Amino acid sequence: MTKNLVVVESPAKAKTISKYLGKDFRVLASLGHIKDLPSKGLGVDVEDNFQPTYEVIPDSKKRNNKKIIAELKKAAKEADAIYLAADPDREGEAICQHLAEEIVPKRPAKPSYRVMFNEITKRAVQDAFKEPKQIDSNLVNAQQARRVLDRLVGYKVSPLLCRTIGGRLSAGRVQSVALRMVVEREREIEKFVKTEYWTITANLAANLPPQFDARLFRVDEKTVKTGGFDQELKKNEILIGSEGQAQEIVQEAEQQPYKVRDVSTKERKRNPVPPFTTSKLQQEAARKLGFAVKKTMMIAQKLYEGVELGAEGAVGLITYMRTDSTRVSETALGEVRDFIGKQYGANYLPEKAIHYRSKKDAQDAHEAVRPTDVARTPEALASYLDKEALKLYRLIWQRFVASQMMPAVYDQTTIDIEAGRFLFRATGAVQKFDGFLRVYEEGRDEQADEDDEAARKLPPVEQGESLRLNSVTPEQHFTEPPPRFTEATLVKMLEEKGIGRPSTYAAIMSTIIDREYVEKHENRFHPTALGTTVNDLLVASFNDLFNESYTARMEEELDEIEEGKLKWTKALHGFYEKFAKDLKIAEKEMKAAKQQAIPTDEICEKCGAGMVIKFGRFGQFLACSTYPECRTTREIARPASQTDTNGATATNGKSTNSQTTKKVDGDGGATATAETEECELCGRPMALKRGRFGQFLGCTGYPECRNIRKINRSGAVAPAPVLLDEQCPVDGAQLARRHGRFGEFVACSNYPTCKYIKRETTGIACPRPGCKGEILVKKSKRGKAFYGCSEYPKCETVFWDKPIVEPCPQCNAPFLLEKTTKKEGTMHICAREECGFRAPATPVMQKDDPAARAEQRI
Repeated sequence: MTKNLVVVESPAKAKTISKYLGKDFRVLASLGHIKDLPSKGLGVDVEDNFQPTYEVIPDSKKRNNKKIIAELKKAAKEADAIYLAADPDREGEAICQHLAEEIVPKRPAKPSYRVMFNEITKRAVQDAFKEPKQIDSNLVNAQQARRVLDRLVGYKVSPLLCRTIGGRLSAGRVQSVALRMVVEREREIEKFVKTEYWTITANLAANLPPQFDARLFRVDEKTVKTGGFDQELKKNEILIGSEGQAQEIVQEAEQQPYKVRDVSTKERKRNPVPPFTTSKLQQEAARKLGFAVKKTMMIAQKLYEGVELGAEGAVGLITYMRTDSTRVSETALGEVRDFIGKQYGANYLPEKAIHYRSKKDAQDAHEAVRPTDVARTPEALASYLDKEALKLYRLIWQRFVASQMMPAVYDQTTIDIEAGRFLFRATGAVQKFDGFLRVYEEGRDEQADEDDEAARKLPPVEQGESLRLNSVTPEQHFTEPPPRFTEATLVKMLEEKGIGRPSTYAAIMSTIIDREYVEKHENRFHPTALGTTVNDLLVASFNDLFNESYTARMEEELDEIEEGKLKWTKALHGFYEKFAKDLKIAEKEMKAAKQQAIPTDEICEKCGAGMVIKFGRFGQFLACSTYPECRTTREIARPASQTDTNGATATNGKSTNSQTTKKVDGDGGATATAETEECELCGRPMALKRGRFGQFLGCTGYPECRNIRKINRSGAVAPAPVLLDEQCPVDGAQLARRHGRFGEFVACSNYPTCKYIKRETTGIACPRPGCKGEILVKKSKRGKAFYGCSEYPKCETVFWDKPIVEPCPQCNAPFLLEKTTKKEGTMHICAREECGFRAPATPVMQKDDPAARAEQRI
């Protein structure tokens, strides 16, 4: 009989822990939650004090939950004691509670314990098992309150959206607030009005090199305004707002003598930043590595649970990655200080360890995200980690080491220069000591002035020294709107406003993207028409629920429940009292909104009647007011923002600013401007429309003419079909090269009347005995290329690697497969598994290989 059973969430974690506990322990994995609220129905009895009804999660293709629970029950019966060792947070505590309910034997009763560790190392695991605890009911209640809250909002509000707009839509307590932030930022951008302003720069030479630039700082004791344009101009400020005004100043300044009024040099220190919390890790990985929040958390989870390190076996490389604390254990502080002293020298080591203060509501039971052993440098782990895991580990390791190093030290110099009634100022900085910057420098969302300052070199000058003027240059600028959110800046904003928890941010980002409420262009969030419509409906009916301050307050109440200061049922009663009233009002308002038709100035191109705004499953759209007699519809064109063009600069008084109303992508496609597009088949105008796959241009002659043109995510319209010198084998018309959801394809020019599509072949016969088909180039629903038999579904032969016309040198099979991996590069392997041939690819690939051409296009 096994003496003790240990249950964790994942097999990787089980494997790492088992080697630290010895033969007296058996470690099994539950694969996460085993119970949840029912997938169908509310699952919460509002009348009975919000009591939830949990059920065992049904089996799915990915996991056999009944089998997992049966195995755990059997192991628990055979054990003397059960240790529940899920992650040390609310979700982990709830998992342990449900495990205790389902697998711990009641008759005869067996002891069960809760063990928690912040890192999966031998020392941490063994220490946790020396002092096992019981399940914390406050943590369980906090998780339960959050789960019930989310279920109430989702199951009560989402159906309203579906009935009003249509389709599969959802609302969420936190996701809808995140969507609101994206939509409101977009509206700020659309309403933004540029302000023109000019700066004047003098290029000067002193007695010693180098030449340097000084910017006009004051005119007649008034400071030149170069920022804060949302505020009124103060009495002691001057705005250079036009080219004429700038040129007048330039002409006057060119006639003045330049003399140093004052020069000052001060020592400035730049302190290191604390080790990572979850949100800071997510932000920095997005900035520096380009990782999505979800990707960062998946990789961090693997580093935490354990990675195989050769003979050493599985080792947890970082501490628990869901934390809002910057606390570091005294043991880890001692280790990193020893490492810094030996690796970088005593001058990089502070006199005492640096202790960082966590934010007010931080859960200080956890440590910051740090390496479990600072001696495991990124270089030492390079052969064990894949490329992306190594990047994230290096980021965590560098930040932790730098957090305990000396500040960087600069000499900051400011030179004030008189020129008649003008005062010019030059600033520069010289690094005296790199300090923590030797190891790590934090990324920024926007470039800071101090970056330019640090790169600027100034000559040594003395007070009263005369300077030689080389040139005076005016430069035109335009104020810029607030930037659209990236994942990093949205996470930063959510954290600052106390909305959600860092552990939920990955799910929030995924949900608003998967629901097509937002799209990402150039790594920035843009709300879709559907997202804007959903947001407006929710804000109109639930403004109190889906706002920043209320959502932040709910997070505070969840923290109070966790701390035992507030009953979870009391918090839910407070929430539901107002929510129920808003729900009744929303049902009436949303029903009225669906029936409402908002008049516009737009004219129907078919019948000449007015167009009205209506709600549909893809958001608001324009429809003919005579519906159903005329069924013309089109997409509402969003206002062209002034803000997509950066304020350009002007030199020597000549503006180089230009704004484009039509941009061209790499394939020659232009941004959608339906007013200028004509149908290439019938000559009628094309209208902007929206379907299940996004926006497209459709002929206004529909249904007589069914021509459409795809619009990709960047807003570029697919090029018009190009006629080819080939005939369609079905109706004899010319074939044409077209662009669809998954890229380029060749089809009949009468498509979709004639639905013939030419399949691209590899020129390789299907290897299945008796099959007369050939291997074609195909694409999956996600646009990924694969290679399948032309006789599908009769023949299901398929290859995910590219077939090449080259016989196998080992078994003489008619073709090989070309496979590319990160470790091995491009390899040629035999399609017959029993052969086992595998060799590096030859450098020369056949030029007439159709599969290669298809791969290059993809």
